Amino acid sequence: MGYLLACGGVSHIDAHHHVWDLSARPHAWLDSAKMAPVRRTFTLDDLAGPAAAAGVTGTVLVQVLPDLDETREFLSLAAGSELVAGVVGWIDLTAPDAADTLAALPGGLVGVRHGVQSEPDPAWLIRPDVRRGLAAVAAAGLAYDLLTLPHQLPAAIETVSALPELTFVLDHLSKPPIASGELEPWRGRIRELAARPNVYCKLSGLVTEADWRSWRTADLRPYAEVVLEAFGPGRVMFGSDWPVCLLAADYAQVARAAGDLCAGLSADERAEVFAGAARRAYRL
Repeated sequence: MGYLLACGGVSHIDAHHHVWDLSARPHAWLDSAKMAPVRRTFTLDDLAGPAAAAGVTGTVLVQVLPDLDETREFLSLAAGSELVAGVVGWIDLTAPDAADTLAALPGGLVGVRHGVQSEPDPAWLIRPDVRRGLAAVAAAGLAYDLLTLPHQLPAAIETVSALPELTFVLDHLSKPPIASGELEPWRGRIRELAARPNVYCKLSGLVTEADWRSWRTADLRPYAEVVLEAFGPGRVMFGSDWPVCLLAADYAQVARAAGDLCAGLSADERAEVFAGAARRAYRL
């Protein structure tokens, strides 16, 4: 069954990974010295071997840039891939024609994401133009990935409460301060967010919020336990965050850590984390 824990015969889904082609478009976010280890092109062929070794048979390919052409490229990649089950792409949520943009995209889109973590306004999610765009995402039958930092969670809570018809998926646990070991106020806000039944959470991105050189699974466990308790295994899904994870760990290490963090769950609960939750949230 690979590195992940056995899930009662259910195929494993990696609900969060990326690819990027540096020859196709610039990726300014990779320009800093600390990003040098991943400053190269990564393709689905690069992912195939590590994913198969971990027992992963389906994935969700997630946008990297606020670029509609990238989304179209990802949808084309997914159409020609047996591995990619769906794409979380990008559109300009603030545009008046957001609904028309979604309708014009080819099949394979399962969700939309915007890099809210980079928005200087902590209340960006509750702007009227953003709310209108999110309503269009809901009307299209898609999910919305929340890429936030802990201080942006209050706006996320208000947003998911106002749009109960939209399925939200919180990426990377909202990037808690794992390296410092702090839990509050992140923990309280996560519990409040999880009280809304239309929100899922990705067990992803943990290793890059920990100390890149010295992290241990024990460092990640308090944060994983918070989300597993708050959301329940039925609303938590495994994601590798490959190739970003390579800054701190290879695919096998991330998969093993996820398996270890879920070791105390029942077989049915593990099946939810490693497949079922992603299938429901993204209608795979």
